[in-house]
Amino acid sequence: MAEIEITGPDGAFGAYVATPASGTGPGVIVIQEVFGVNKFLRETSDWLAEEGFVAIAPDLFWRFEPGLQLDPAVQADFEKALDLFGKYDQEKGMGDLAATLAHARGMAETTGKIGCIGYCLGGRLAYMMAARTDIDASVGYYGVGLDQLLDEKDKIGRPLMLHIAEEDGFVPKDEQERVHAGLDSHPQATLFDYAGADHGFARPGGHGYSEAAATQANGRTLDFLRRTLA
Repeated sequence: MAEIEITGPDGAFGAYVATPASGTGPGVIVIQEVFGVNKFLRETSDWLAEEGFVAIAPDLFWRFEPGLQLDPAVQADFEKALDLFGKYDQEKGMGDLAATLAHARGMAETTGKIGCIGYCLGGRLAYMMAARTDIDASVGYYGVGLDQLLDEKDKIGRPLMLHIAEEDGFVPKDEQERVHAGLDSHPQATLFDYAGADHGFARPGGHGYSEAAATQANGRTLDFLRRTLA
């Protein structure tokens, strides 16, 4: 496990990297929630490394506070995260992610293809990566505001998997229905719904955590990444 620096269009920013025991593997960019590259994101990166991937988690909030790690269980941290989400420039974030993709492809540790996996804000950005870059595969967990991005669906030319929490407090049912209507017939998109699951169902220890939903979604994600990044 290591901390590296990536040069983006607006400057350099940090990233957490977890490498498999073999030393090499397909790359996966791990895209943060609104809480920064915190304990959950680092543990997710470590999990992916244990499964044979080189995981790279870029610090997307570096313009606010480099190295930010917030705990969603702490009310002050939760409120700060929501405030930063409102201020976050997603277009600049896409520039950072494109730079991360280029960096990942140039790493000696990565072999072959590069994918991404994102949560909440990161789930939205994973969809944007699928539509706006040549990343090889993308996975989004409970992405927010995806219905606002459906006009970009025809740009998606590589595999995309979305995990949708049916009882998501941040993504109302009508938004979920629009996402399904827009993507169910898309040849590159695979959508899964999780009955009874709330936003954050894959984050252990969180108020919305569901072991059953997380286990099922994570298994599907690993199968998808192994297939698409082979």
